[in-house]
Amino acid sequence: MNLLLQIASNEPHFPYAATAVLGLGFIAAVTIGSIAWYNSKRPAGWENKERPDIVPDIDK
Repeated sequence: MNLLLQIASNEPHFPYAATAVLGLGFIAAVTIGSIAWYNSKRPAGWENKERPDIVPDIDK
């Protein structure tokens, strides 16, 4: 009942959808950025190492 009264009174509430989109967007940006970084160059000391299995091979 208390929840219904809060919704009916139009009080500001926490934007769960916006927070979820922000969180998913951050995870997607980190994932895509990591794949692009691994495909662009090797970190120092890793020039002769194999590519991690989780990183897809992209043809240039």
